Amino acid sequence: MSVKPRTKDGHGRLGSVLSGLAVAVGCVLFLGGFVVGAVLYQPYTVPTDSMTPTLDVGSKVLAERVDGADVKRGDVVVFQDSLWGDVTMVKRVVGVGGDTVVCCDADGRLTINGKAVEEPYLPAGKAASGQEFSATVPAGNLFLLGDERHTSMDSRAHLQEAGHGSVPRSAVTARVDAVAWPAKGVLERPASFAALPGGVSSPGPVRPLLYAIVGGCVLILAGAAYGPLARAFGPKKPARAAKRSGNTVSA
Repeated sequence: MSVKPRTKDGHGRLGSVLSGLAVAVGCVLFLGGFVVGAVLYQPYTVPTDSMTPTLDVGSKVLAERVDGADVKRGDVVVFQDSLWGDVTMVKRVVGVGGDTVVCCDADGRLTINGKAVEEPYLPAGKAASGQEFSATVPAGNLFLLGDERHTSMDSRAHLQEAGHGSVPRSAVTARVDAVAWPAKGVLERPASFAALPGGVSSPGPVRPLLYAIVGGCVLILAGAAYGPLARAFGPKKPARAAKRSGNTVSA
């Protein structure tokens, strides 16, 4: 009858190897996810209510570092422009170079190149803007609005300035991919923007990175738990034979 090899502490060698491997792989996934995430993403805190209900005041968001050339309609972007006060702001892109953005149509909706856009984040029954406007976006620029249209200081407040309220794509530093706190997950791109020429952008690798970090934690905990579980539920060591010395039994 073969005896299963055991380590010094009584655990099976195979189990010890697998638990060590689980911890090693878990560390790679956990640390790798954090490192890649730190390179690709920048955390921001939303300072105002101009993007409610999509982004609440004080929300912690993860914004992917992107080139402004990669931004499309429907994206929520982080940008900084001297004509807007040279401060970091967060708004939604509703128009790109060459678009004519108008509000509002007979149903109170925003139109882009004559096509009405449904915006599910706006209050039902209310117009897409409290003021009527029409702007043609210069090539290489973006027209930006807040989701809270009645308080947001956005492109509508800069219509008389150079660019007709738009900002250069180069002003964009990042694109918001997910809301970390309160946990709302990945931001969805509005379907109405997806139907326009050029479509919408795809979310960055925030989900795979999250899966890697969580999976790494699980593997690390599982590998570390093997030893205590093996001792608790594994076969008990046989009691050592009592040493006898004459008629005296020592334990």
